[in-house]
This record gives sequence, C-alpha cells and structure tokens, in this order.
Amino acid sequence: MTMSKPRVGIYGLTSCAGDQLAILNCEDELVSLAQALDIKSWVMAQSVNDEESPLDIALVEGVVGTERDLETLKDVRERAKVLIAIGTCAVWGGVAAMKNHLSRERMRELVYGAGAEHIDAQKALPLKSVVDVDYELPGCPIEKHQFLTLIGSLLHGDLPEFPQVPVCSECKMNENECLLVHHGQVCCGALTLAGCGARCPSLNVPCVGCHGPVEEAHYNANYRALRAHNISKDDIHKRMGIFSSPAWMPKVLVQDESLGREA
Repeated sequence: MTMSKPRVGIYGLTSCAGDQLAILNCEDELVSLAQALDIKSWVMAQSVNDEESPLDIALVEGVVGTERDLETLKDVRERAKVLIAIGTCAVWGGVAAMKNHLSRERMRELVYGAGAEHIDAQKALPLKSVVDVDYELPGCPIEKHQFLTLIGSLLHGDLPEFPQVPVCSECKMNENECLLVHHGQVCCGALTLAGCGARCPSLNVPCVGCHGPVEEAHYNANYRALRAHNISKDDIHKRMGIFSSPAWMPKVLVQDESLGREA
C-alpha cells in the first residue's frame, strides 16, 4: 500500500550536519520532495517546526552524545512509525565514537579546562544502542542517489535493497589499480560497505571506511593482508578504527605468522 503525503521529521543529533546538507544538495529534486512529503520538522531548512505531531517517518543523523540527544531521540522514536538512521555516525558511531586512548574526563579537561562539570556530554553511541531503528543508510555523508531511492521506496510503502558488497567491488568495476596490492597503502575497501562508487580510491586516496563495515567483514584476513605488505600494526589499527566504533568492530586478534606471536 502506498503512503500518501507522509508526515516526516528530519533531525540532527551531535554531528556535523553533513547528511542534512546532502539532502539540501538534492537541488533539482527538492521541490518534488517538498510536494511529496509533509515535512513537520527540519530545523536546518525551515523556521516553523512541529515537535509534537506524530510522524510517519523520522530521519535522524548524528550520535547520541549528550543527554539532550538522548531525550530528543526517545521523543522522536515515540512519535515515529518508522525511524531511519542516516549517516555513518547514526548507524555506527562514526568519527565521534572512534577509539581514543584518553579517558572522557581527560578529554573534557583538555578541551574545556579543569572544573568543566557543566558540559552535557556522554559516550558517543549509534542510534541502535538506545532505540529500535527500522532502517539504516550509512555514508559520510549519505549518497544523494541512495537517499532519493530510499524516499521513493518509502513513498511506495517498502524499503530499498542496496547491494551489500565491499568498496573493492566498485574499484574493480572502475578498473582501479589496487592501492594495497600495487602501492602498499592501508586501504579499508575490502572491509567497507559500497555505495560511494569507490570515489576515494578512484582518486588514488585509500578508503578509510566511511560507509561503515560491510556485512561479515573479515577483519583478521585483511589484517594479515596489510601486515604482509609490511604495514605497521599501529597504522592498521588507526585506519580500521576511524569509522567503526570499538563497540561494533570486532577486536582484531590474529597470529602474526612472521613474528610467531599474537599481533
């Protein structure tokens, strides 16, 4: 059954607002989107917003990084029939949740100074750590074509199915030279969900994993492949830990065969 003029809310928690900006950058389609959707709330794009009405669809970007984020998300979840996490921060935690060896207390002191107890901050979490999420659209930021496909599917009463393949597949289709095999660079293409068209590797920039992990990513096999090119453990861990929150990325424990001990 198709959904006529669904009530939609677009929200940003702790984030760079890049995913909302990606939606605004759908310039040629914005008028059609505005005609097809009853946008109840979108603080980034309109000055009058309804924060009480029920919603058919809620699109939420960013991590839960503050108490206010938590309250906002729970309220939106209560009012929305369908809640969609947009962007890698909302889906996986993204850069906000990347591994950091400093404690939160020490980071707060370094950023805000000693005694800054009033800062409303907590451990950055993806939406699914707090509420039920009906669909996830990763990307840093989300891809325009995937967003428009998502909205088109929702208007027809279903959800899209995007290919669940790694960025390496798109590299092959683009006939790119492998940056790991031929240049010994730390590339996360084999671990990362496709959808970007291998944009970075096509420009000779190694993939940093901004779309989040592909389903059943084989971290240990990729770790061994990287180590075989004499890439240091520190460089591998830093690259693999940028966009995959430690809460979601499996701990990489493999046997370093060249050294005969656990890496």
